[in-house]
Amino acid sequence: MLNAFTSSLGAAAMARITLLLNHVIAAETVATERLKPHAGRTVLLSWTGWPSLLPPPPVVAFGVTPAGLLEWLGDEPPAAPDLRVSLDGSNPARLAAQWFAGERPSVNIEGDSAFAADVSWLIENLRWDIEDDLARIVGQGPAHQISRAAATLSAGFTFAVKTLQDLVVRGAGGGPR
Repeated sequence: MLNAFTSSLGAAAMARITLLLNHVIAAETVATERLKPHAGRTVLLSWTGWPSLLPPPPVVAFGVTPAGLLEWLGDEPPAAPDLRVSLDGSNPARLAAQWFAGERPSVNIEGDSAFAADVSWLIENLRWDIEDDLARIVGQGPAHQISRAAATLSAGFTFAVKTLQDLVVRGAGGGPR
């Protein structure tokens, strides 16, 4: 019973993540144009170096639609994807700090070179313009203020994570005391 619940929870989360990814891709015409030639191809996202003390994250696969968007392929990834994208998950705290700082995570892309070049371009260039989306709901002024507050919180969180990382490294004998 619990496994069915967590499985359906994961499916619901992946459906929402796919919608968010497609929202970001669709906001940039050049992104959909780069993906359209790859319609029908698949990309598999996996994690390398994930700490054994943490539950492993799922392997996720997407197919490219004729519209240049993504379709989540469910719990069963393809046996032979056209592209493999591996994310370095050896330090989840650092990964979270990078994400909050808007930095690109360490990735390894293998597969068809043209598809890899376009996916790499997407990773490098696409960003979610949260302020623009908020402005459609609450107006430009409040959206700008909310974005500024969120940026301040994000910077504070990034600083806190970096400080904790430094303390952990120093405490493990990895740096000066």
